[in-house]
Amino acid sequence: MTQAALPLLKASGAGRVVMLSSELGSLQALLDPQNQFYKINALGYNSSKTALNAVTVSFAKAAAPFGIKVNAADPGYTKTDMNGHSGYRTVEQAAEAPVRLATLGPDGPTAGYFFDDQTLPW
Repeated sequence: MTQAALPLLKASGAGRVVMLSSELGSLQALLDPQNQFYKINALGYNSSKTALNAVTVSFAKAAAPFGIKVNAADPGYTKTDMNGHSGYRTVEQAAEAPVRLATLGPDGPTAGYFFDDQTLPW
């Protein structure tokens, strides 16, 4: 989908792409015994989010010459149908970082990975 939208993003002059990731995609977090997610070993989910993070970096590098910013956001464990509404965050809380990243100014970051206002390790 991102590749299909690239011509429009380039034409916009200020394109923004926000990938919805998870801290479960952070290799550093998953290898750190002190991290709250260390013991979660959901092979398919974790590896798909790690792959998405790699795609985020690749797109960010390719899109930078066109002024397009590409970042990843972790919405956190959000109350949705996907988890039977067991998450601890509201949809509104989860949307704050993606909306901020989608509306970045020209000096904003690219190739970043964020949870709320915190930068996450890849």
